[in-house]
Amino acid sequence: MATIRTYRQRGNNRIEAILLNLMFYPLMALWIAVGVLASPFCFAIWKVLTGWDTGRIARHLINIHGYGLVVMVSPFVHFQGEGFAGIKRPCIMVVNHLSFFDSYFISTLPFHDIIFAVGAWPFKMYWYTLFMRLARYLDVETGDWGDIMKTCTDTFAKGGTVLFFPEGHRSRDGKLHPFYSGAFHLAQVTGVPIVPLCITGTDIMLPPGHFSLCPATVRLVALDPVDPSEFPGKTGVAALRSEVQKRMAVKLEEIRGVINEE
Repeated sequence: MATIRTYRQRGNNRIEAILLNLMFYPLMALWIAVGVLASPFCFAIWKVLTGWDTGRIARHLINIHGYGLVVMVSPFVHFQGEGFAGIKRPCIMVVNHLSFFDSYFISTLPFHDIIFAVGAWPFKMYWYTLFMRLARYLDVETGDWGDIMKTCTDTFAKGGTVLFFPEGHRSRDGKLHPFYSGAFHLAQVTGVPIVPLCITGTDIMLPPGHFSLCPATVRLVALDPVDPSEFPGKTGVAALRSEVQKRMAVKLEEIRGVINEE
């Protein structure tokens, strides 16, 4: 775990933090501009080469965009991914939420066909809204639940994935906060398993309410899937939610314990 120790030390290095910000933000602006300008051509080319529907193409392009941002910070932000090979689809993924950058690290998963279920505010980011709509991302805060269910069942029928941030907001103290029931109700209705994801380090890299990035080590760990059929009856949704939250809390404590020991 020497790598973790090295990057924790770097997080206190103001010179590296300054270099990271001076490098990242101009590159991010350029990457967004190029992506927006090139997107019509990319949609056409992807359609010819793959035959995918518009939603899947949009999700692939968003994934490329996110992965590009991860690459940009990689000289100063070390990334470790674990358990990805064990993810079977279709599935419902749930991940704890520490930073605006969390969603970009989802692009490191070995597949791209992921529909994000998020609150209403990301749809207000004018430079992303069109792409989010094209990708069929879900507004679980103000959207119609019937429409959300239909989108999800269509996605699962094609072997796709829906991802939730079950806390509903970024944690400002690094702790795991109570979960909303949407992802777990969806799992009970559809029978699709839950795959918990645990992310750490993004709160050091870019805490909520901050714009300045810091060097850090980010870990994204996929846990074993949880079968909703093991939680039957009227209390099944609550029991499933509680079990997933417990497993994630234990894993997060384990990760942070290792880091603290270093």
